[in-house]
Amino acid sequence: MTTFHQPVDAAKVPRFAGHSTFMRLPAVPTAEGLDIALVGIPWDGGTTNRAGARHGPREVRNQSSLMRAAHHASGIAPFSIANVADVGDLPVNPINLLDGLNLIETGMAKIVASGALPLSCGGDHLTTLPVLRALAKSGPVGLIHFDAHSDTNDSYFGDNPFTHGTPFRRAIEEGLLDPHRIVQIGIRGSVYEPGEHDWAKAQGIRIIYMEEFVRRGVAEVMAEAHTIVGDAPTYITFDVDSIDPSMAPGTGTPEIGGFTTREAQEMVRLLAGVNIIGADVVEVAPPFDLAGMTALVGATMMFELLCVMADLVDRRR
Repeated sequence: MTTFHQPVDAAKVPRFAGHSTFMRLPAVPTAEGLDIALVGIPWDGGTTNRAGARHGPREVRNQSSLMRAAHHASGIAPFSIANVADVGDLPVNPINLLDGLNLIETGMAKIVASGALPLSCGGDHLTTLPVLRALAKSGPVGLIHFDAHSDTNDSYFGDNPFTHGTPFRRAIEEGLLDPHRIVQIGIRGSVYEPGEHDWAKAQGIRIIYMEEFVRRGVAEVMAEAHTIVGDAPTYITFDVDSIDPSMAPGTGTPEIGGFTTREAQEMVRLLAGVNIIGADVVEVAPPFDLAGMTALVGATMMFELLCVMADLVDRRR
């Protein structure tokens, strides 16, 4: 009988005690032998205003001590059907943006080469670009993107092409993403100019603004997302600023009028059946958080994603 890594039992060791790891799982040096690797990316070199997401992984680890062994609604027990562990943080460079991107790509490539599915915690949203560089070496992949912002701008502060507002434009240009298999859900808020999303739409990206989401509802929107990405490899990226700041204030670019945490959980659960090759939760910025509530959102969304991914692993055995 195969034995997988198990979390520390909170009934035996209190949650505030012991080492802080994602979901109290063992800390391991590599992803070898894992089905799913939980990994931190403590880097916010692409932030243009409120920095602090570099501290996200540490605080999400702390709050993830509240996760338990099984999902109350689906019944999925991820640690019993998939081998999961915390592989630590990827190397980063907080003072050199390009080197930081290269370090993240190199570190993620090692996880991908091991055969494990990466589930990472950022970090700002620019961290997704080097992750995609590591994952999409064989060709472009699809993307289901939960966010308040499209992140398909061209440049900031002159001709700087790398910020947390540009990763998906760069990913399309680099051939990492198939724009006809991208759906962005929850987009809202003021923009720099009326046509800010014209480039994204011209590439074929399906943008579902928050107003449309409210009108259509979770089930219908997620059914369309499934149709868009189909059965081909797909990456999932969840920016916590997709959640309304009343429930997730600790983020760099908050936008009112967002998802409730319950809506977000429902949407992630409806990712079941998607051919997920990796996922992330980004933009948790503890310096702006209140009582750890945004870090708890981040930890909970990681657990929701983990359950879907573990079920996928189990079905493929």
